[in-house]
Amino acid sequence: MKLAVPKETKPNENRVALTPEAVRGLVGKGFTVLVEQGAGLPAFFADESYLKAGAELVPAAASLYSAADVLLKVNAPTPAEIATMKSGAVLLSFLWASSNPAIVAACCRAGISVFAVDAIPRISRAQRMDVLSSQANLGGYKAVLLAANALGKLLPMMTTAAGTIRPAKVMVFGAGVAGLQAIATARRLGAVVEVTDIRPETKEQVESLGGKFIQVQADESVRVEGGYVKDVSEEFLKRQQELVARHVCEADIVITTALIPGRAAPRLVTEEMVRSMRFGSVIVDMAVEQGGNVAGSEMDRTVVKHGVTIIGVANLPSLLPLNASDLYARNLSTFLLHLAEPSGFKWELAEEITKGSLIIHQGRPVHPSVVQLAAT
Repeated sequence: MKLAVPKETKPNENRVALTPEAVRGLVGKGFTVLVEQGAGLPAFFADESYLKAGAELVPAAASLYSAADVLLKVNAPTPAEIATMKSGAVLLSFLWASSNPAIVAACCRAGISVFAVDAIPRISRAQRMDVLSSQANLGGYKAVLLAANALGKLLPMMTTAAGTIRPAKVMVFGAGVAGLQAIATARRLGAVVEVTDIRPETKEQVESLGGKFIQVQADESVRVEGGYVKDVSEEFLKRQQELVARHVCEADIVITTALIPGRAAPRLVTEEMVRSMRFGSVIVDMAVEQGGNVAGSEMDRTVVKHGVTIIGVANLPSLLPLNASDLYARNLSTFLLHLAEPSGFKWELAEEITKGSLIIHQGRPVHPSVVQLAAT
C-alpha cells in the first residue's frame, strides 16, 4: 500500500504530515511511502533525511496524488486536489467536515474514503492518536510567548536596587489542553495567573498548576461532550462576562481558548472589556479562526484597539513546526496502524475509533455530521 505525503498548500502552514522518523517506522512495517520533494523543508526536515528513512521522493504533487492509496496530510486537500485522487483511495487529515461542505462534496464525487483526525474519539484507547491535544498543547505554549513578547513589561516579580517590580497578571479563558499549557507556561515565566472555565471539574487541574480558578456557576444550558462544551445559553455567557469583567480589566495579558465544535466560537471578551484594560495590555485570541472569542480580533493579524494589542494567529502550532510535525506524525502513524495493515484497511466499521472518525466511505457520507449536512 502506497502512502503519500504532499506539501501543505494552506497559507502559513509549516507542518508536514510525516517526519523522517515516522516514515522509517512505517517503511519498517511494510508500507511504501512517497514524499513530495520539499514537503518537510518548512518544518526543518531535509529531503535527504526522508530518503535515508526509506521514502521515495516525488517531484510533482500531481503524480503523487494520482498514485496514492492513502493520502496523509495536515490540512484537507482542496477540491481541485481531491479530483486528482484515484477512486477508492483513502484520505487521513484534518477535515472539520460540518464546516467544509465543499470539501465533503468533492470527496464524495471522487469516490474516496476519508478519516478525519479531528473526529477521533477522545477516549483512553485513542490518546496516542489525539492530534487535537498534541497541537493545542503547543498552541497554548506559543500563545503565552507571543503575548510576553508583545507586552512592554516583565512577567516575573523582580527585586532590584531601585525597587521591586510586581509580577504581571495573566487571565486565561478555558482550561482545556491549550489553556492548561498556557497556565503552566505563564506560571513558569513568573506571572500571576487567573483562570475561568464553565466546567467545575477543571478547578483542581488549574490550582495544581498554580492558577487561581474563577468559577461561574453552571446551569442546565451548559452541555459538555467529549471534554468540549457543546452548547451554552446567552444568559449564561452574560453572567460569565459580568463575573470575569473585573478580572479582565486588571490583567496585563488575556489568553482565550474557548471553542464549540461545529459552531462559531463564543464571544467572551467584549469591546467594553477591551476598553477597560490598561494601555499596553495584550490579548491572544486562540479561537480567531472560528470567529474569535474577542471583540475586534482579526485572523492572522495583530491589531491595536483602545490601546490594547490583540493577536489573532490562526495556526499557532505552525509557528513550532518541528515539534508540531513530530507530534502530529506520531499521532497519525498510530492512527493509521490502528486502521490498516500494509495489505489494506481493516474496515472494522463498528469499532469505536473507526466509526467515530470515518466521515466518508467509498464516496458515501457515513458520519452523522455529514449525513445530516447532505440531507439539508
